[in-house]
Amino acid sequence: MTADGFRPVTETRQATPAAALALRSLCVHRGGTPVLRDITLDIPAGAITALVGRSGVGKTTLVATLNGLIKPESGSVTVAGCGDLSDPHALRDHRRRSATIFQDHALIDRLSAIDNVLLGLADQRHPLSPLPWPELLRRRAAEALDEVGLLHRATARTATLSGGERQRVGVARALVRQPSLLLGDEPFASVDPALVRQMSADFRTLAQRRGLTVVLVLHQLETARLLADRIVGLADGRIAFDGPASTFDSEAEARIFPLSPTTKD
Repeated sequence: MTADGFRPVTETRQATPAAALALRSLCVHRGGTPVLRDITLDIPAGAITALVGRSGVGKTTLVATLNGLIKPESGSVTVAGCGDLSDPHALRDHRRRSATIFQDHALIDRLSAIDNVLLGLADQRHPLSPLPWPELLRRRAAEALDEVGLLHRATARTATLSGGERQRVGVARALVRQPSLLLGDEPFASVDPALVRQMSADFRTLAQRRGLTVVLVLHQLETARLLADRIVGLADGRIAFDGPASTFDSEAEARIFPLSPTTKD
């Protein structure tokens, strides 16, 4: 366990894990404008997939589609063990089995770290309940904080935590749901760059220990190469690269990051 971290699998095309999510001819519009165009992609189970590309190519939109927040214009998203997300029952099951880490971590500063983690279980009790959290759920929240090396700060107000500590509270809040799929939108964006390498390595260890399927939007290519088993690069709303992180070379980078300017997501 490191002071600033949580308590490598090499993928090849010859030994691709079973797909946790299958996207077929996926098209997504926002405000009537096409953002994702004809995306066909398999997300391998038990691996970390990084989504990279310029601002505006649809990375955040793709994650929002994967967690069911955005309905595609056409095409399908099928989740292993749940089914096609166009089916409300499949979508409900999928949301129970998945969790998302947000860029700003969406924490409530006046609450303690452990109370923020417990919010990851808010769908498991009545929102107007005046009763304290059950002991079993508080124990799960404490275990999640322990897993990211932050149990000693469980009762600290989140407003007093550093950027790295806040990031780990956000991860613990996702882990407390005991998900099989973990999604993240720039989860290291607000972390001191000096800590990102260590925290990325610790996050990878944690994901492997839990056997999680992980899909992350990542801004820094160095972080993507360090953390991910696989990189999916988007350009103009389409897949421009899909392969092991070790094969994401300068030619692939040039395809994903052309010199022409783009707009933001």
